[in-house]
Amino acid sequence: MLDLEFYKNKKVLITGHTGFKGAWLSRILYRAGAKVTGYSLKPPTVPNLYELISLDKKLNSIEGDIRDIHHLKRVFEEIQPEIVLHLAAQPIVIDSYKDPVYTYETNVMGTVNVCECVRQNPCVRSFLNVTTDKVYHNNEWEWGYRECDPLDGYDPYSNSKSCSELVTHSYINSFFDHMDVAVSTARAGNVIGGGDFANNRIIPDCVRAALKEEDIIVRNPYSTRPYQHVLEPLAAYLMIAKEQYKDKKYSGFYNVGPDDCDCISTGELVELFCNAWGNELRWIDKSTENFHEANFLKLDCSKMKSTFGWHPRWHVAEAVKYTVEWAKRYRDKNDIVACMDRQIDIF
Repeated sequence: MLDLEFYKNKKVLITGHTGFKGAWLSRILYRAGAKVTGYSLKPPTVPNLYELISLDKKLNSIEGDIRDIHHLKRVFEEIQPEIVLHLAAQPIVIDSYKDPVYTYETNVMGTVNVCECVRQNPCVRSFLNVTTDKVYHNNEWEWGYRECDPLDGYDPYSNSKSCSELVTHSYINSFFDHMDVAVSTARAGNVIGGGDFANNRIIPDCVRAALKEEDIIVRNPYSTRPYQHVLEPLAAYLMIAKEQYKDKKYSGFYNVGPDDCDCISTGELVELFCNAWGNELRWIDKSTENFHEANFLKLDCSKMKSTFGWHPRWHVAEAVKYTVEWAKRYRDKNDIVACMDRQIDIF
């Protein structure tokens, strides 16, 4: 079990705290008593989880762009963080085809800037760069990718995250190995959960259709992905950051994803959603090949399990159930913060 007592009064800097994962992470750390500073652009969607749960009133929130190294340096110098969790990114595959330059600027040079700020501020004891399962060269094989497999994402988003990994590796070899800072990267699978309003993501698309009482349009129902509730990788990130803070030997590169039984097709995921939502909700297959997307992708998470004794908590059906629970609370204008806190406590 993750001991959140460790984070009480720790100075934690989260980049990308206004995003979906960042908002959940900020809520967890706020409840744990951490001194949280968030550095991010404005929330990426309207509505968004960050504003819905009033995080701006509960932590030190700084609006900034990780491409702006001068501003980022000033924030590091002022805050003097002990732990840095780097989540800021352009995270959407389709959007990376539409604007590859912005994607590379944010995901590659943004990582360079964060690494450089960590290098220049010896206050940082633990640094985690969050990337994605899509960093690997995808051979469309049936077994999960391991941390030692080649990196080479296909599309601009995936490739930029591969580059972000390589940037981190270089900084480790060139600088961090000779400093009193522990550094890791975490490659997480596809996350779902309450409060994700992003475009071109399957569960937010499902929620929007359900709220409008419309059929769900699915563009790639046969692709297999490692779906997991958002709390799964967040717990793993906090575990890695904590353990490497205590002992640098835990620095490394880690996959974070579900077991094989929860690597399912998008069509199966949507079917689970329809069953959980009820009201005779249906989905329609409208396959499109406008952009290349991998058809089969799984992770081998043996390293996380053997190193930390970590294991996934919720199966994908449970993850969908809790996502639907949150969405219906939101629909009915009920207390979504209480819903989140209850799910965090159950997890």
